[in-house]
Amino acid sequence: MKRLLILFILFPKCSFSQQQQSQNIFIITTDGFRWQELFMGADSALLFDKNYVNDTNTLRYMYWADNAEERRKMLMPFLWNYIAVKGQLWGNRNYENNVSVENPYHLSYAGYNELLTGYADRAIVTNKEKKNKNSNVLSYLNSLPEYKNSVALFGSWKLFSYIVNGTKNKIPLNSGYQDAGDDYLSVTEQAVNYLQQSNGDNKLPTRSDILTFTLATEYIRKKHPRIVYIGFGETDEFAHDGRYDNYLEQANQFDKFLAQLWSLVQQDEFYKNKTTLFITTDHGRGNRDKWTTHGPFVTGSDETWMVQLGPGIPALGEIRAKADFTTDQFAQTIAGHLGEIFTAKHPVAEAIYTLLPKKEK
Repeated sequence: MKRLLILFILFPKCSFSQQQQSQNIFIITTDGFRWQELFMGADSALLFDKNYVNDTNTLRYMYWADNAEERRKMLMPFLWNYIAVKGQLWGNRNYENNVSVENPYHLSYAGYNELLTGYADRAIVTNKEKKNKNSNVLSYLNSLPEYKNSVALFGSWKLFSYIVNGTKNKIPLNSGYQDAGDDYLSVTEQAVNYLQQSNGDNKLPTRSDILTFTLATEYIRKKHPRIVYIGFGETDEFAHDGRYDNYLEQANQFDKFLAQLWSLVQQDEFYKNKTTLFITTDHGRGNRDKWTTHGPFVTGSDETWMVQLGPGIPALGEIRAKADFTTDQFAQTIAGHLGEIFTAKHPVAEAIYTLLPKKEK
């Protein structure tokens, strides 16, 4: 199995307890978002193809520039104007900086399982509604006294309820078009519940990301959980529909979500300067004419990326060093950010120590 190749002289490997800088961590994903758009912005072969974009003139104005660095800033300004200065972005394969899923199927269930359990389970072949037997890092952390009842998940895709809560140590979870449930519902939560109940699409497996974001941020304000997973899904849905215009718009919206979430964190004393954002995706997509799909036989489907921002994380920006690591390493890395070691009955891939804050002197 391929692992990180960057020299550890610059980033010495030390124990998690020495590395701990963050007291809280938010894990954020957007489903099936390609590294090509993240690092190079809009793809000209798709942007100007009327099979994928209804109004190419408007999209040209919004997202096109001759220079890739300008294009990516137009598409995702918070990532490239703020995180690229304050945090780290991994996965630009133009520099052989490779992030990949380890599982061979390159589908969402397999990808999220790998991300959260640290185990690329070959038995997870499809996206069927089946309870996951593997232990995940969220439930594991929730089982520890320090994080008990301080872990939560919000997802646009309804299968998160099967992926994460299939075993014991269940965590608070809201996915698909599930209503917010609490002894006291805020006006915002009541409004979202009403919108979901009256939405004609509420039988679909993936709800609108804005509803997921609204419920997640409202819960964060009310409950102050220390570990939160937020899984967005519309980038993948629009790609499957062949709507590159909507795919780009949703990527831009995802960037806005990240900016608003970071602003919320930095304005709240409970989280300010004590919270890490760990951002990634569950799988890649095909190239050019295969961009609408992904899977074991679609080249590029294993190619992903990762972004992180938070206390103690060196502000290295876009990483252009040769590297090679996999999604199954993320679960242990997430635990490592909190100074913990994730254990399970199944194998758990080692952490990526280079991603963890360096020891304080």
